[in-house]
Amino acid sequence: MVVNSNNNNNGLLLSRGLNAKIMGSGKEAMVLGHGFGGNQSLWDKIVPKLSEVYRVVVFDWSFAGSIKDPNFMFDPKKYASYSAFADDLIALIDELGLTSTIFLGHSMSGLIGCLAYTKRPDLFQTLILLCSSPRYINTEDYEGGFNKSDIDQIIANIESNYENWSTNFPCLVVDESDPQSLSRFQKCLKEMRPEVATPLARTVFSVDEREILEKVDIPCIILQTKNDIVVPASVPTFMQKKIKGSCTVRVINTNGHFPHLTAHHELLQVLGEVLGF
Repeated sequence: MVVNSNNNNNGLLLSRGLNAKIMGSGKEAMVLGHGFGGNQSLWDKIVPKLSEVYRVVVFDWSFAGSIKDPNFMFDPKKYASYSAFADDLIALIDELGLTSTIFLGHSMSGLIGCLAYTKRPDLFQTLILLCSSPRYINTEDYEGGFNKSDIDQIIANIESNYENWSTNFPCLVVDESDPQSLSRFQKCLKEMRPEVATPLARTVFSVDEREILEKVDIPCIILQTKNDIVVPASVPTFMQKKIKGSCTVRVINTNGHFPHLTAHHELLQVLGEVLGF
């Protein structure tokens, strides 16, 4: 069902602007945040099962091509860091009247969830970080997966020929043995406006949220695939050491950055084991 709320922000409903929906009628709420270039449809394979147990909230971030209300569309100045995304997440949860949620964030959303928790700890009971990373650029003592020159080239490719990049990038991050899932992410990427993609990529790929992890002191679950070009295997271990709350790391037996697309049965099994459903 589409969310209806009596709360508003300057007369505008954030839940409506971000296409928020609630499914299920469980006592606990689980909020799902998608990653770069995606939208809420990428959760479709796991929502039916999760909604048997939880009230599941899905929504689209401001950069998604599915956002139609200009009042909620991506503003590159506002979203130059994860802070404004965290503020949106907090405002959405507040508007829906939820507390003590389980937040499942894919990729960039995992760290947005961590940041939101530090601002409003009352809204969260557990954070699930799915293929997430606090920093993508290598340093002398940290393996992020990319050199700065790699990121500069990605930005240049997006800027010069977004149509070509949005066709080819999914082949690197989605298991090619699942062409349907590959096409699904390509469709999402192509719906995102090119003028949004470039500044968003700058924000995401230049982020450094390593210090925020030490401020997270609630239970966290880090889920990673066995081979992810975006997130090296060392990153989950790094995050586990930094996070102050109890932290579990589980590896899903699949390749790529999108296990909720390519290995949803395995993902649900792991979620059931760690959450107890």
